[in-house]
Amino acid sequence: MARTSLPARERSLLPTDAPLSLLTKTGQPVVDPELTMPDDDVLLELHRRMVVGRRFDTQATALTRQGRLAVYPSSRGQEACEVGSVLALREQDWLFPTYRDSVALVTRGVPAGETLTLLQGGWHSGYDPHEHRVAPQCTPLATNTLHAVGLAHAATLKGEDTVALVLLGDGATSEGDTHEALNFAAVWRAPVVFLVQNNGYAISVPMSKQNIAPSLAHKGIGYGVPSVLVDGNDPAALYAVVRDAVRAAAEGGGPTLVEALTYRVEAHTNADDATRYRDADEVAAWLDRDPVDRIEAYLTARGLLDDARRASVAAEAEAFAAGVREVMNADVEVDPAELFEHVYAEPTRQLREQAALLAGELA
Repeated sequence: MARTSLPARERSLLPTDAPLSLLTKTGQPVVDPELTMPDDDVLLELHRRMVVGRRFDTQATALTRQGRLAVYPSSRGQEACEVGSVLALREQDWLFPTYRDSVALVTRGVPAGETLTLLQGGWHSGYDPHEHRVAPQCTPLATNTLHAVGLAHAATLKGEDTVALVLLGDGATSEGDTHEALNFAAVWRAPVVFLVQNNGYAISVPMSKQNIAPSLAHKGIGYGVPSVLVDGNDPAALYAVVRDAVRAAAEGGGPTLVEALTYRVEAHTNADDATRYRDADEVAAWLDRDPVDRIEAYLTARGLLDDARRASVAAEAEAFAAGVREVMNADVEVDPAELFEHVYAEPTRQLREQAALLAGELA
């Protein structure tokens, strides 16, 4: 793969002091010399996918309360990160998501029912990773960073034009796996984009107790990895930043570390009581920076989004949610013997004994 020398401004190790942005919280355009506003078609698609994604997220949360899902980590408020980053990928690129990135999966084209299989308590991955170029959702923090670097480096060795986008949260940046992944990605100039969705909390631990650097993006300096700080609630800016990082990686520019400042509006999961570590005023302040409202305001002011188009997108989102309900409300016949399948290529003696014991109890 060819190595290109990109302008220093484009590949600076230091992030900017303020997050890059193209839209204010009220949807007013911002001129930023670092970024180019996406085309109108891209902006409309960002809006459509975010509206559908939010409705999916709301439906999945409701299904959890109804007992149809074992757990669901909502990404409400983070739609710009989920949708913007996925739309910035090319067809041949790979996505390495976490457990909170279900909206990213459906945006990538993974069927909703297959996306929710893990959270329903079924198989570890309900979809074929190779079909969608989406790795299994990662529950352990930061392990997907190493997987992304491994795949990207292998693609480089094979001469393939493939970029890996790995999603992680602010808490995952404190894990040793992230250190190793950034270090090897830098040394190998692996085509990887690290997107940190900094939503303010690692479950209940705030950023002030995790990191005292000016930003998480500053972590890239020690590895020689170019870093970007972006407003994670600005879908236009998020798309532009990830698109540029993907392009740089594909051209041989190596990895990029992107920190997106966003917020987790809902609790960590349905098992979490967020009122114990944050107050309503804090949540309200972030609701005022809602990414869907922001792009709607911009598109409406531009005359690109009228009432008819808005209604059409809302209807599509409702139809999508209805399809999710239909799939998830269907009773699934589970074969307990599957517990012992695909653990080892050749089952161990202990597994064979356990399988026989369970079969006897069921009989």
